[in-house]
Amino acid sequence: MSTMHAIEITRPGPAEVLQLTGRSIPRPGPGEVLIKVAASGVNRPDVFQRQGNYAPPPGASDLPGLEVAGALVEGDCGGDNPFGLKHGDAVCALLAGGGYAEYAVAPLLQCLPAPKGLLTLIEAAALPENYFTVWSNVFDRGRLAIDDRGAPESLLVQGGSSGIGVTAIQLARAFGHQVFATAGTAEKCAACERLGAHAINYREQDFVEEVNKLTDGRGVDVILDMVAGDYVPRELELLAEDGRLVLIATLGGKHADIDASLVMRRRLTLTGSTLRARPIAFKAALARQLHERVWPLLESGRVKPVIHQVFPAREAAKAHALMESSEHIGKIMLEW
Repeated sequence: MSTMHAIEITRPGPAEVLQLTGRSIPRPGPGEVLIKVAASGVNRPDVFQRQGNYAPPPGASDLPGLEVAGALVEGDCGGDNPFGLKHGDAVCALLAGGGYAEYAVAPLLQCLPAPKGLLTLIEAAALPENYFTVWSNVFDRGRLAIDDRGAPESLLVQGGSSGIGVTAIQLARAFGHQVFATAGTAEKCAACERLGAHAINYREQDFVEEVNKLTDGRGVDVILDMVAGDYVPRELELLAEDGRLVLIATLGGKHADIDASLVMRRRLTLTGSTLRARPIAFKAALARQLHERVWPLLESGRVKPVIHQVFPAREAAKAHALMESSEHIGKIMLEW
């Protein structure tokens, strides 16, 4: 067999431009493997790409999809293979594109064994994009850790019921940190509370006032923000001394006015990142950290993916419509 089904973006536009099509099965190059895909994750960057606002990096597939899970069926597993993967193994992988298809190519170094504690490959496919992103931004760039007094630092997650949000809450709580999270409905706030966060309904409460009240005015050490815009100056006010604000999306706008003197007086750090275009070596280092620090939590059940709904792959347009409605809690998945 040389062809496969895939979901392509026929033109920039609404969810309906996603169409099932036939494509040639991609061939893995040096350092790459071919995965027979069982499930693909749906992420906000897929929506941006479909709208024409987030082009894939040079050399990546034009198909959307940044994460998959399935069986490793082809490719060179020799050389640098930190997890000892081999043909036939169940794996999950982070991609730069091409995940909405029956077969996908991934760098071997961006593949991880499917955690043994998970029941299905759908759950495994829900991991890579969010777990790589959260580890990179909360624990690496944001440096959420134990402070000089031996106390766990605190984290505020904006958008706590999103796929990124539920991952950040669970990982921070698993490592003993106090977590606050914002969400827009009582149902979403309840979901964040069940995961261990103190939830704040941003439609009814001022998150700055609430967090300051709960921390006796100290604020938080790290904020993970996917809103940006006019949230940024308020978040800087909320940071404790030496606090870090990490931006990973600009859903509220890409421009913000900040008080530079506040940043200097309180020794604040304003940073951010995107993951898709980072080099393989960077993502490989994240994979090794996840395997060492997070995979044991997944296999023991202390941390688990939160899946809102699974769609047949041919209904990718419905999955995108749900993503854009923001009515979901956790992950939206496609099953092949």
